[in-house]
Amino acid sequence: MPKAPDWRRWTWSLPLLLALLFVAAVLAWARADRAAEREAEQQTLIADSLSTAAQLRVRLDEEHRLLRELAAQLAGGQALDEAPALRQGLAGSWQSLVWLDAQLRERAQQPPPGLQRRELSQSLFLNEDLADGGRLVLRYDPARLLAAGVPWWLSRRYDVQLIDHEDQLVASLLRAPVRVVSGDLPSHRVPLDEAGSLLLELTLREPMRDGLLPLVLALIAGFLPLAAWASWLLRRQLRRLIAAEARWRGEAAWRAAIEDSALVGLRARDAEGLLLSVNRTFCEMVGRSAAELVGHAPPMPYWHPDGLNEAMQRSRRNLQGGAPREGYETRWRHASGRDIDVLVFETPLVDAQGQQIGWLGTVLDITERKRLAESEARQVEAQAQAARLTMLGEIASTLAHELNQPLSAIASWNAGVINSLQRLGVDDAQVHGALQRLGEQAAQAGRVVKRIRQFLTKREPQLEPLRLNPVIEAAARVLSKEFAQREVQLELRLDATLPEVVADAVLIEQVLINLLRNAGDALLERAPPRRIQVHSRVAGGFLVVEVCDNGPGLGGRSSEQLFSPFYSTKREGMGMGLAICRSIIEAHHGVLDAGPAQLGGARFAFSLPLS
Repeated sequence: MPKAPDWRRWTWSLPLLLALLFVAAVLAWARADRAAEREAEQQTLIADSLSTAAQLRVRLDEEHRLLRELAAQLAGGQALDEAPALRQGLAGSWQSLVWLDAQLRERAQQPPPGLQRRELSQSLFLNEDLADGGRLVLRYDPARLLAAGVPWWLSRRYDVQLIDHEDQLVASLLRAPVRVVSGDLPSHRVPLDEAGSLLLELTLREPMRDGLLPLVLALIAGFLPLAAWASWLLRRQLRRLIAAEARWRGEAAWRAAIEDSALVGLRARDAEGLLLSVNRTFCEMVGRSAAELVGHAPPMPYWHPDGLNEAMQRSRRNLQGGAPREGYETRWRHASGRDIDVLVFETPLVDAQGQQIGWLGTVLDITERKRLAESEARQVEAQAQAARLTMLGEIASTLAHELNQPLSAIASWNAGVINSLQRLGVDDAQVHGALQRLGEQAAQAGRVVKRIRQFLTKREPQLEPLRLNPVIEAAARVLSKEFAQREVQLELRLDATLPEVVADAVLIEQVLINLLRNAGDALLERAPPRRIQVHSRVAGGFLVVEVCDNGPGLGGRSSEQLFSPFYSTKREGMGMGLAICRSIIEAHHGVLDAGPAQLGGARFAFSLPLS
């Protein structure tokens, strides 16, 4: 089983890690929120302490003002027990007031002395006619000062205490004999005087509870086990998935190996004709890679360009389920440009749920099989044609032998008639001309019969040094009358400096006559002007002869096809002319070739070695 990559084997832990990071973030947020709340609580405590201290200072300033007012009343001669300021102060937080003289002896006291909790002294400035202004000593109750100066709502939230510089309790709203120690409770102190001998301390009775943090902890306590359990399930599922993927990859590799080892082409298409997959044999068959083919929709790149409409109609029919069960033959085009014949079978392509999702095609390359069949057919036809040709050769040889004597007799009788007329003194120009032409035609017929007999006789070429231009001119004279009747213009462009070449004059003449006659036959398919040009030249140690015309050309046929035995473009042709010409030229160690001509038609050329 293939081993999964490490990063995939540990992906199941990613949700758990993210959950832990989330929990850490929530805890940090809760901690920061709690710190912010405590900071806000402390700031509120400080603000309340400063506000309460300010109010108490106002109350102390009021006591100072009332004490100064009393001093002023006493300096004005007002009796101590009758001073309005005294009555107002005793009605407030004053407990007693002592009037001392300059030697600090008591001059008067109102009311009787009580427990002295805190003293405030104030120097009195008497009139100039007084020798000693004395001193007023005021005693007041700090608890009453707190009760009067601290709002009720503040006393419900805080423990309010007055503390001296030695950290001893001076007064408290709780009336407790000992100081309330803050401990871990938030508290704050504010000095009430400039010397710092009297401090106001506020202690928060009920700090803000951590209501959010326990909830967060409870949620985390339930969330983490669930996240761990989900991660475990994910890990198990991921292992199953990796194992299933490994099995799938093995099966896919096994299936691909089977498909690629198959000797037939396989292609899968969806319901719209889109190629889903192809095997290696199919790719080699059409000469294209799988990347080029997969995902391609009709028309396919391997369809033959001459039958696209037919191929498209057949594809639509097959996709609709009309493909023949016995398969169908078609012709495709290889990427290299060559044609291939294939036999295609179409079967439904079914998925795992049993639903048909497309079509699976099995493709057989029958190009070689068809070529062999055609070759066998051509061989059978060639054998039949060879038999007919053998019979025809025998007949032709017999005719040539039988016609040779009558032609000789005709030539002899014609010569005898001419000699008799001369002896008799008959001088008729028309009669003499007719008899002379009759003799020439008989001689020409004799030469043709002789060439036929020599051509049909199996013998080695009679090689001898010869000049090729006279042979070309002789072949042109043989066909001159025929070309004149067909309105064919024959033009000879011969190099007068051609060297001699070793060849059989009769066979080379037969090759030239055959090439010229083929060119003349091809020109019958077009309207005048009909032109044939014959060139002779020397090129690279060879003597080259070209026969060019302005006819329809080769029609896409190759040299091998044209020079094959029994292949003919004429309805009455036997297909042996060019094959025999090629054999003659090759017997002279030359080459016969065909191609397009500059005149627009075909060019047939042969070359003979100079040495």
